[in-house]
Amino acid sequence: MGVSSFHTFIFVFGVLSLFHAAYSAAQHRSYLRITQQEFYSLPLDIVTQGILSLFVAMYGIMYIAGDFKEIRATTELENKSWETLRNLQSFYCFNHRGKAMYPDNYEY
Repeated sequence: MGVSSFHTFIFVFGVLSLFHAAYSAAQHRSYLRITQQEFYSLPLDIVTQGILSLFVAMYGIMYIAGDFKEIRATTELENKSWETLRNLQSFYCFNHRGKAMYPDNYEY
């Protein structure tokens, strides 16, 4: 499935709209600071624009990304035995305090 210019436009429009919502929120905060008013919440139009533009950008990127490839772990694990799966070398412990506590039981 090729990337269509329509979905690319939808994604770019969603991202630009999301940046515009962020810029509007920053401008609203600075306006409240200049007029010395308390900040309670963002206006509904900025919140709505942010949420809608997020969904529009997600819709566009879903089609740009293309089809997902299935991950099949069973085909990779078929050739391995149980011993090789449980052979975790990072858990080997060769230097431990048993050598210092019982030196006659260990061969060097």
